[in-house]
Amino acid sequence: MTMTDDNQATAAYVGGKATGTAADRAGLMAAGDAAGKAPAHSPAAWTAAGVPASPATIDPDLWPEVAQPPSGAKAAVAGKAAGLLFKGAVKRLPLRVEYPDGTVLGTGGPDAPVMTMMRPEAFEARIGDNGLIGLGESFMAGDWEASDLAGVLEVFAASVDTLIPTPLQKLRSLYLPRTPRQERNAEQNTRSNISRHYDLSNDLFSNFLDTTMSYSAALFPSDAGPLASVGWEALAEAQQAKIDRLLDKAGVGAGTRLLEIGTGWGELALRAAARGATVYSVTLSSEQQALAQERIAAAGYADSVTVALQDYRAVEGEYDAVVSVEMIEAVGYEYWPIYFQTIDRVLAPGGKVAIQAITMPHGRMLATRNAYTWVHKYIFPGGFLPSVRAIEGVTQQHTSLRVRERMGMGDHYAATLRLWEERFLERSREVGELGFDAVFQRMWLFYLCYSRAGFQSGYLDVQQIVLDRREALL
Repeated sequence: MTMTDDNQATAAYVGGKATGTAADRAGLMAAGDAAGKAPAHSPAAWTAAGVPASPATIDPDLWPEVAQPPSGAKAAVAGKAAGLLFKGAVKRLPLRVEYPDGTVLGTGGPDAPVMTMMRPEAFEARIGDNGLIGLGESFMAGDWEASDLAGVLEVFAASVDTLIPTPLQKLRSLYLPRTPRQERNAEQNTRSNISRHYDLSNDLFSNFLDTTMSYSAALFPSDAGPLASVGWEALAEAQQAKIDRLLDKAGVGAGTRLLEIGTGWGELALRAAARGATVYSVTLSSEQQALAQERIAAAGYADSVTVALQDYRAVEGEYDAVVSVEMIEAVGYEYWPIYFQTIDRVLAPGGKVAIQAITMPHGRMLATRNAYTWVHKYIFPGGFLPSVRAIEGVTQQHTSLRVRERMGMGDHYAATLRLWEERFLERSREVGELGFDAVFQRMWLFYLCYSRAGFQSGYLDVQQIVLDRREALL
């Protein structure tokens, strides 16, 4: 889950806009406390299912489109229509949707995931106004709850092609929001896009990541047992195993000149340097750069690792290997040729490339390439997931690189996300003390569960892909 950027005042992305630092939000929360409101991180602000409850009031300055559902005659009509479509869809799905009047929809039995409507009219108004963006915003606002949020979202993910009637799917482009121009990943926008996620706070990420600070799919050993029950104690080693496999596939060893596109918090650069490689790593996150440099210096590798605050397109030089972990998702559909052309340009003769990429089915990728989603609005502006077919096609058409090997490991990502989710909930008080209110915490939980549902349903996969120019050299 990678993207990166520099913003001198760490921009926290909430409510569809940058609104200042975590400290700014903490100050606003403290002002609310002084006025008699319960702090958003109060232990009482929890549902019985262990989910941060929506606060009694939502700050409209921080969360302008969550604080109140759409209103007015047009919103009422759209909400009614959306409610009818939603009820018609969930009647045939294996879950239970419970309404305040006692109505229960869905085919799920007693063990099925439960979606509990708290404010059905507000829920319907939001999805009528903004589709699936409204689904996420309604959860953030507390319009509905779930006993198993990932389970509910997995049912929806598994049925994504049939939730909306076919005639309406054909009209998708007429009613779905489009990506704002300022969020396209042109060079002048990329830093802003990245900062809205990765510059939130290193402390936020450290509260749910393991000691390697790896923010991508781990690779658990084959003898770890069922991945659905693998424990936290196995995560750090599994993250290192993921990195080691990529380094092995790229042929990284003593004397290797390695380019890393997307530094993260430095674990891959550290492990490459320990092999004797010289590493040039680029990031656009000032927060990540600072912590990565600190970790690298502490480990004694400052002379062999450079972490540059630089767009991948600006990289010069020649490298024996290029490794990039879950960075292509941040590149943007129209910039994939430039991404691979850059790698092709700097790769030395005989060099190898190893990337880790979250992928989606090719047909869904084509159908959604112009869509603007809840994830774009609240989590990863400018991001888009490729298909394996798209990666193969782009490299064949625009570069001399060819895909030689790939390995899917989506079930490993589902396990990784489950562990992050559990840890995030365990550390909710600490996250609240950083200044992230209950709406932010519900947003982040929705994001983690939404992602896990994608991998558990098979809608998403993650691939380790090896490329080289062997054909071109022969």
